[in-house]
Amino acid sequence: MSWHTGLLSSVDAETTGVDVETDRIVTWSRWTIRPSRGYKRCCTWLVDPGVDIPDGATAIHGVTTEHARQHGERARDAIPAIAADVLYWSREEGAVTVAYNAAYDITLLHRECLRYGRQDLADQLAALRPVVDPTVLDKQCDTFRKGSRKLGDVARHYGIDLAEQDAHGSAADALAAARVAYVIATRYPALGGMEPGDLHDRQVTWRADQCASLQRYLRKKDPPDTVVDPHWPLTPVPVVTQEALT
Repeated sequence: MSWHTGLLSSVDAETTGVDVETDRIVTWSRWTIRPSRGYKRCCTWLVDPGVDIPDGATAIHGVTTEHARQHGERARDAIPAIAADVLYWSREEGAVTVAYNAAYDITLLHRECLRYGRQDLADQLAALRPVVDPTVLDKQCDTFRKGSRKLGDVARHYGIDLAEQDAHGSAADALAAARVAYVIATRYPALGGMEPGDLHDRQVTWRADQCASLQRYLRKKDPPDTVVDPHWPLTPVPVVTQEALT
């Protein structure tokens, strides 16, 4: 059985911002999908991040500080549950974890675990595999295609309908990511037929090459010391103290 017809555990986060070192999870969704059986199920968390949600973030995902505080689960309780859920499904036989731009979502969850003193979960997330990242696959398979590589645009390119009102909701985005991964694997049989562990390792190399190419491009017009982090699916913790994560 090919990896894309087995068990897909597809995850996505909506957050307070885009900095994995300081921002917080507001919603998290996980779809478990078995394409060969026509099965899919979603689990979603609404999290009170313990900080104000900026207006700009609310404009994207629709969750206000007040709503999160009134209806959300405390981050101290929700974050370990989310991490444990990701790890649980990753251990199912034949499972792959799907995340669009995995280096963001997985890294952010890792930092949240550290923030709440769950080094054990953070260490397990650091070893998470196999991961499938449709961002990496799309850039590798269709390198020179012009246009946006945002999830909504990529989904439409592969014939997947992601309504504008649904975009930037973690449940809709996690499902769209799984569908993009499935279509890419179907369209490119050599990729779809790869053993998941081998595919994970290849994505590490592909992502590094893609980041190096982007870095060269940016340095032509931005400061010459512009750096595009090549690490995938997890960005290493910078040299900071544990207190800086609190």
